Amino acid sequence: FPTSHKFYINKQAHHTHLYSSDFLIVRRAQEFQIKITFDRPYKPAEDKFAVEFVIGPSPQYSKGTYIPVFPTEERQSVWRGRIVETSDNVITMGITTSPECIVGKYMIYVSVVTPYGIRRTKREPKSDIYILFNPWSPADPVFLDDEEEREECIMNELGIIYHGTYDDVSERAWNYGQFEFGVLDACLFIMDKADMPLSNRGDVIKVTRVASAMLNSRDDDGVLVGNWSGDYTYGVPPTSWTGSVEILLDYAGSRGTPVCYAQCWVYAAVFNTFLRCLGIPGRVVTNFFSAHDNDGNLKMDIILDENGKLDRNRTKDSIWNYHCWNECFMARSDLPPGFGGWQVVDATPQETSDGMFRCGPASVAAVKHGQICYPFDAPFVFAEVNSDVIFYRRQKDGTLEVVKVNQTHVGRMVLTKAVLHDGRRDITDHYKFPEGSPEERRVLEKAEEFGCQQEKASVPQSDVEVEIPNLDVRVGDNFDVTLQFKNNSDQRRSADVYITGTVVYYTGVPSAEVLFKTPKVKLDPLIKYDVLVRVEDYMHKLVEQANIHFIATGKIKETGQIITAMKVITMHNPKLIVKVTGSPRVSEEMYVSVEFTNPFKFSLENVDLRMEGPGIMPFKRKHTSITWIETFSPRRAGSTKLIASLDCAALRQVYGETELTIQQ
Repeated sequence: FPTSHKFYINKQAHHTHLYSSDFLIVRRAQEFQIKITFDRPYKPAEDKFAVEFVIGPSPQYSKGTYIPVFPTEERQSVWRGRIVETSDNVITMGITTSPECIVGKYMIYVSVVTPYGIRRTKREPKSDIYILFNPWSPADPVFLDDEEEREECIMNELGIIYHGTYDDVSERAWNYGQFEFGVLDACLFIMDKADMPLSNRGDVIKVTRVASAMLNSRDDDGVLVGNWSGDYTYGVPPTSWTGSVEILLDYAGSRGTPVCYAQCWVYAAVFNTFLRCLGIPGRVVTNFFSAHDNDGNLKMDIILDENGKLDRNRTKDSIWNYHCWNECFMARSDLPPGFGGWQVVDATPQETSDGMFRCGPASVAAVKHGQICYPFDAPFVFAEVNSDVIFYRRQKDGTLEVVKVNQTHVGRMVLTKAVLHDGRRDITDHYKFPEGSPEERRVLEKAEEFGCQQEKASVPQSDVEVEIPNLDVRVGDNFDVTLQFKNNSDQRRSADVYITGTVVYYTGVPSAEVLFKTPKVKLDPLIKYDVLVRVEDYMHKLVEQANIHFIATGKIKETGQIITAMKVITMHNPKLIVKVTGSPRVSEEMYVSVEFTNPFKFSLENVDLRMEGPGIMPFKRKHTSITWIETFSPRRAGSTKLIASLDCAALRQVYGETELTIQQ
């Protein structure tokens, strides 16, 4: 049997050369070659042998877990074999697996027919072979006919995950690390832990659906424990992670103890590692202003009292500032033509699907066209990007009157990383037609046939508008929030206004109020009203992602109409400075320093630093003062990044990175 340096030709042809593994790793539906040494030259006319592939504890031909491969045309099984060359006692055999074969780790035996019956080689663990999905093969359901897209969505270990708000997007670099040592075994272990039948593991729809349930720990001891509370005493704060490798190796190393803690981008990032590692094209997607609707309609309800003041107790639906999920690419033979391609899968535990916390795969094309009857979970995804925000005024007798409908707030923008460079790609048009277009209206009608209810009330247009422009604010600054009023009538108007500023988690859940003002504003045609927010009002109340949600509501005295404006201000944290010195060559020692200048009046305590870089530095962490110097020796050539994070209770979500190119 071959040893690892001879795998090189297979690994290049199968695009598996980046995996750090001593085993042969190949992709299905594509030929790979093995050499077999007998004790004498092979005579095709009289010698009969087979190469046997076995997976799992009780192999059966009918289940696809025992597969013999024969060298001659007249005897062929589901996998094809051929003799490529013979030389003395050595034959080279080409083997092509079937496009729907089980993905996983197989054992190989050679069996020979002798006068005394069939003789089989002994188990040789070093010759085990991994077989993965193959997006390069037109026969495989994950085939993606675009080399640059494959380079990005299978081969790229570095990602960028978008967060913040749609008009002030922040980026966080992530090391997916799908080729790092041990990650492939961890991904296969996840399917074992789910007790997923081996015979289902060649079906990409089933594999991604199982993974969407298994990446969260709700109901099945899956990989990650979600925590949105702000208290991370018993684990790693979600904002602290810089990559997936540490999480997956911890989970597999503990034989399946869920890892603490995750929020949506951590679930999506680790899921993305799982997809790319197994050979399923995957990308992380961020939806800005994502509706998380509690009762399955297309309405996000915001309740005001009779004077137009926000009623926090009665407002139950939450709009996440952003939500991250995954898209994976596959044919959908279970759906009508046209619904293959990118599919939404989401491991963040929000709602149950068929009794478990999981979501997808849901066809992006089906979501766009309102064809939400098709499995799996399309109505939920449709609501996340299409809900209306409805403002109700609650009368004294408890009845609710619709006073404003905002149809463009939710699903404002959907982003993913651009192909092969660090820019962003706006894919909102994959999910919906332009707001207000006739196609969009038709889609909403279609969705309604399948049970997605919409608000029908028509609200008279108010002749006064108010908006809150965007601000660029650093954590630790005083700043002004501006209300811009526009009086479109030709009469004097005056308004009783309520403006609240609340620190919110990125899920839209309120934490603490930092501002409450009730100005009376006289409206000439245009007027600006500024409200000062002082650092001492908010600094000790900020939660990890430093978002303050401002809602201005008011009642026009003369007409009784309600006006509303909403704005999420994301405060910007200081950055880490990452610097590299030394000669950037494989196996040469290099140094990296991480520096942080504390701009605040208080000192930071219990600071955790993390750092990693694919192909150059395994993840390291340190409980430290503010400068950290570490040595590393790159494992492989190419361009890559070092990513660092700083985390402590008083300051979350501080990142730094540097790019470098390693020479051979």
